[in-house]
Amino acid sequence: MTDQFTQTEEEVIDEIKTQNPAKAILFNDEVHTFDEVINQIIKATGCDTPTAERMTWEVHHTGKSCVYTGELVKCLQVTSILEEIELMTQVEV
Repeated sequence: MTDQFTQTEEEVIDEIKTQNPAKAILFNDEVHTFDEVINQIIKATGCDTPTAERMTWEVHHTGKSCVYTGELVKCLQVTSILEEIELMTQVEV
């Protein structure tokens, strides 16, 4: 007999997908140039240049910016691409 509170891994993943969207957060650093960050945000998210510039300025002035909101798997992909040039990121769920 299966306990009603026991979930399979697939059920847990489906539940996570239907909850609030995850967020990919980018943090400020003193190492990368604005152009490096802008280009990497575009590569990671597919956004246009003005959007990437706005996010980069937000990171610079506030210390962080949410660069992508959506499914957890996509957020992990976005942060992985940002981290290719050693940018500091975090995924919030």
